[in-house]
Amino acid sequence: MANAPVQRMSQLMAKTLRDDPADAEVLSHKLLVRAGYVRRTAAGVWTWLPLGKKVLANVERIVREEMDAIGAQEVLLPALLPREPYEATGRWNEYGAELFRLQDRKGGDYLLGPTHEEIFTLLVKDQASSYKDLPVILYQIQTKFRDEARPRAGILRGREFLMKDSYSFDLEDEGLAQSYALHRQAYQKVFQRLGLDYRICAATAGAMGGSKSEEFLAPAEAGEDTFADCPNCDFAANTEAITYELKPADASGVPAAEDIPTPDTPTIETLAASLGVPASATLKNLLVKVDGEIVAVGVPGDREVDMGKVEAHFAPAVVEMVTEADFATRPDLVRGYVGPRGLDKVKYVADPRVAPGTAWITGANKANTHTKNVVAGRDFEVDEYVDVVVVQDGDPCPKCGTGLKLDRAIEIGHIFQLGRKYTDALKLDVLGQNGKPVRVTMGSYGIGVSRAVAALAEQTADDKGLCWPAEVAPADVHVVAAGKALQTELALEVSDKLAAAGVRVLVDDRAGVSPGVKFTDSELIGVPKILVAGRRAGEGVVELKDRRTGEREELPVDEAIARLTAAS
Repeated sequence: MANAPVQRMSQLMAKTLRDDPADAEVLSHKLLVRAGYVRRTAAGVWTWLPLGKKVLANVERIVREEMDAIGAQEVLLPALLPREPYEATGRWNEYGAELFRLQDRKGGDYLLGPTHEEIFTLLVKDQASSYKDLPVILYQIQTKFRDEARPRAGILRGREFLMKDSYSFDLEDEGLAQSYALHRQAYQKVFQRLGLDYRICAATAGAMGGSKSEEFLAPAEAGEDTFADCPNCDFAANTEAITYELKPADASGVPAAEDIPTPDTPTIETLAASLGVPASATLKNLLVKVDGEIVAVGVPGDREVDMGKVEAHFAPAVVEMVTEADFATRPDLVRGYVGPRGLDKVKYVADPRVAPGTAWITGANKANTHTKNVVAGRDFEVDEYVDVVVVQDGDPCPKCGTGLKLDRAIEIGHIFQLGRKYTDALKLDVLGQNGKPVRVTMGSYGIGVSRAVAALAEQTADDKGLCWPAEVAPADVHVVAAGKALQTELALEVSDKLAAAGVRVLVDDRAGVSPGVKFTDSELIGVPKILVAGRRAGEGVVELKDRRTGEREELPVDEAIARLTAAS
């Protein structure tokens, strides 16, 4: 076993902090800064200090080992990329304001890569000419850039982040399915080795395009994704990917539509209270602009519109809310009283819950007036059905009907069957066995390497600080010299012996720092084992503590070394 150098805290370029950063909103942000793992450089831009870089490198190593195990080949592409390939696929514009765009001194357009589908496609186009060159899986671990409007939560949502992105290239769809399955299995091994609690959830493809897509989500309060988990079956999905089945109703007994006076009821709440009906009996109509054109979105009155779903459906078009100025130019649209009957030159999109035959109370397109007994398919037509409501706790599972449970989570991985979106745009063909060109099919697979560090911090930390799993921790053991010369001498001696046996050691040999501060820092930093040279150092006895369980025992030095060496 290789001799591992001892990291001495007296020489460590990092300082622990007693107080949380003023701008910190989530636990991982607070603890990674306080424990000396990262420091903020600018909004959404972070510096990794020595301890943080060790953890980051351990995550990289695990990802690299599992990618190599499925036969993937590592490359490194540039982060500074030309405009032309992204224009060919449409993503130069589709990415919108999130794309970092810049020009060189000659006026040439470039971007900082947010993801590399186009460049990998061109690489394979350059290198592969025959069916004999495929299938192939290529990957890199590289910095990505996205101009987040509101970078927050420390390294969870930054403008610069480390990502593993890989891409599979196959001749046939069956080959793509196999490459996808290989990645899915590799990701499971990665996250298991990292010690992350995770779920595999059905997801939407979004701007990436393609068909099948799944996310790997780490449940955590700090997460920005919401996923639904069925307590009765294996269904799990990002709420944006959940769809509701269209179930037409029998409206034969519903009377004719009838206008009713409803003064001062511009909201669903005021309308329901005035008529003494549940909000679910009303039809809410939200007006948005899609590339400047007004579109009405209809949902039951007791549900909220998920704007993420609306934006995803109309992507790459720009979706905005209507404004007072828009209403001023459209006197036929009465704020607070919009209904689907008689809408002029307005596309009407509805949630599947507004199925043909369902009856509603909704706006009459007249001030202070609503209409009751309005039946979908009889009194108005739906131009397009799109599941656009915010999923709620207890909504029926699409697979078994049991009430779903919602949780927050951090996205740590995403896999896509892209198909031929990018190979069509960039004309990636190889010669098939029959000598004719074959259009290559493609998959794209990402792991948030730096994000995984934050997810681990969120899931494993306790009230004392960070608490890293052994395989990603910056050291195997944190040796603490309580302070006296004899204690420091023993701590350094033990550290050298452990290092000689291949154990990774962080030793707190700082002079002039109280034992209490050292003990607090050892728990804050979160190395799995803590060994203290304290009051019984003169007897050759040390205390060994398990950071996760808090269990501690006093042991002779040789026994402690033997135990730590065997465990590493």
